[in-house]
Amino acid sequence: MEIIMTIVAGVLIATATYLMLSRSILRIIIGTALLSHGAHLLLLTMGGLKRGAAPLLGQEADAYTDPLPQALILTAIVIAFGVTSFILVLAYRAYQELKTDDMDQLRGNENHE
Repeated sequence: MEIIMTIVAGVLIATATYLMLSRSILRIIIGTALLSHGAHLLLLTMGGLKRGAAPLLGQEADAYTDPLPQALILTAIVIAFGVTSFILVLAYRAYQELKTDDMDQLRGNENHE
């Protein structure tokens, strides 16, 4: 199962890299969100996808599931959501002011193909 999740994380990261290299600011934002999702999935996979009991004191079990990677990823998801929403608002405001979402025009380079 870990191999499948690692491949899925690799596909997400590769897709994010492709989107982040484009000139449209919306594609860059979607690529950034995909990159964070790929990193979260990779961290969860590295923490181990073991089946086990909940880590409760006073209960006897052969294997326990480590809650630390899940807690860290949940925190990272909330932070990534906040950053993504801020970047979306910033891009919308830039589009309202400049009437374009092309990165070359936002930089001030008028000679683009």
